[in-house]
Amino acid sequence: MEVKIVENYQEMSRLAAILLAAEVIENPHTILGLATGSTPVGLYKELITMYQNGKLDFSDVKTFNLDEYVGLAAEHEQSYHYFMKKNLFEHINMKEENIHIPRGDAADISEEALRYEQEIQKTGKIQLQLLGLGENGHIGFNEPADSFSVQTGEIVLTDSTIEANQRFFERREDVPKTAISIGIGTIMNAEKILLVACGEKKAKAVKSVVEGRVTPHVPGSILQFHPHVTVIADRAATALLKK
Repeated sequence: MEVKIVENYQEMSRLAAILLAAEVIENPHTILGLATGSTPVGLYKELITMYQNGKLDFSDVKTFNLDEYVGLAAEHEQSYHYFMKKNLFEHINMKEENIHIPRGDAADISEEALRYEQEIQKTGKIQLQLLGLGENGHIGFNEPADSFSVQTGEIVLTDSTIEANQRFFERREDVPKTAISIGIGTIMNAEKILLVACGEKKAKAVKSVVEGRVTPHVPGSILQFHPHVTVIADRAATALLKK
């Protein structure tokens, strides 16, 4: 695991975008795993700028998003379909058929999770998986548990995750209680992983993931066993790491 410490959010976003862009340039047919949340927004802005300046071509890139809230239609303003459209996809030349996000409003969530997992396996190994990091150490929506999840499935969100996401909704009761998420096993199957973290609220999670013992109670700690992980975090998020 390589940890790159930067000064601030802007530097984190820029460096992460450069690494992701390099993957696209090196392999125009690459398969990317993408994340949502506030942390990757700056990274996506950097990619949009690179595309608008003629430096990137996404026409043959395929993407799989990590997760989606159960119960939200793609058109819902707080769905991750909507987030990805507004923060990235509508600004670049991605083909609609190459974009994959689980359907949170599927009639049968278990069936949708299985379909999504099979779609990933059919398309091929994810070359670069982008991850954010929850304050409780979750990656995707894989919450602390007694065992690591393996494949895509429905996850019950913890109170801390619901509280962290409350700012995006009018009321706490509007925050979905479950989500479809790619499993830890599928994440670990990616060739390369890029984790981004920013701010002092993430410092405990970063320390646990990078230096703590590997445990499903800190889902991101499993990344210590992956052969090619890059962590890009600002000084606030890495403040608790051993110097």
